[in-house]
Amino acid sequence: METLFEKVTVARNFLENHLDYIPENAIILGTGLGKLVNDVVNPVHIPYRNIPHFPTSTAPSHAGEMVIGRIEDKEVILLNGRFHYYEGYSAEDITFPIRLLKDLGVKNLIITNAAGGINPHFETGDIVTVHDHINFIPDHPLRGPNDERFGPRFPDMMEAYNPQLLKYARKAYENLGLTYKSGIYVALQGPSLETPAEYKFARIIGGDLVGMSTVPEVIMAHYCGIRTLVFSLVSNVCFPLTRLTETTVEEVVETAEKATPRLTSLIKEVIRHF
Repeated sequence: METLFEKVTVARNFLENHLDYIPENAIILGTGLGKLVNDVVNPVHIPYRNIPHFPTSTAPSHAGEMVIGRIEDKEVILLNGRFHYYEGYSAEDITFPIRLLKDLGVKNLIITNAAGGINPHFETGDIVTVHDHINFIPDHPLRGPNDERFGPRFPDMMEAYNPQLLKYARKAYENLGLTYKSGIYVALQGPSLETPAEYKFARIIGGDLVGMSTVPEVIMAHYCGIRTLVFSLVSNVCFPLTRLTETTVEEVVETAEKATPRLTSLIKEVIRHF
């Protein structure tokens, strides 16, 4: 049976044999945010199903492909579609792509997601920079035997959201004339949306955003020594409870798609600093 490191090596060799270069920058595209691939110059599309040991995306609007090309004259890998605990994957499965990015030599990672806004000052369509998280996903990506070739047994998470990239993000907001907003992301397992009591609980414990992804990827990226920046798109307002309404996945995707041009501009502005 292949070890996890051996599986990552097989996937890396496959990509190296199919690409002319390996970028040092990567972006994970969340729900409804896949249109960023339209801004990639000279893109190479590789379906996830073709990459050895790679999971398959099943969530709505997640295309399930790796796109390699250039944005703002910087070479990038885009993961157009992510994996979620609620799809039945383990935390190890969810973060396999991050281990692969490390093995490929990626240094910088931008993660995007659509999330519920539980900060009363947030509005639908806001783009929020995540500066910390609270994790309630019941499977940890580093659980089990540790392979020091990826990272340390007990990684410190104090600066999981890279301070330098957060500075780049704040400057990008200023350059584009956007109001800078940042917050704490609360990760829950899904796939059901939260109850009113759960939204209230997430706010009481210090959350500004609530979602079903991202945190396992951040943990793994920081563990692997990859600088990480996260943008959350507020797809629906969930607090105070007087503003809470029923939400469908179609509405989340629609809101995210409308915000894609602004998010694309932010990402381009940040990438210029890489």
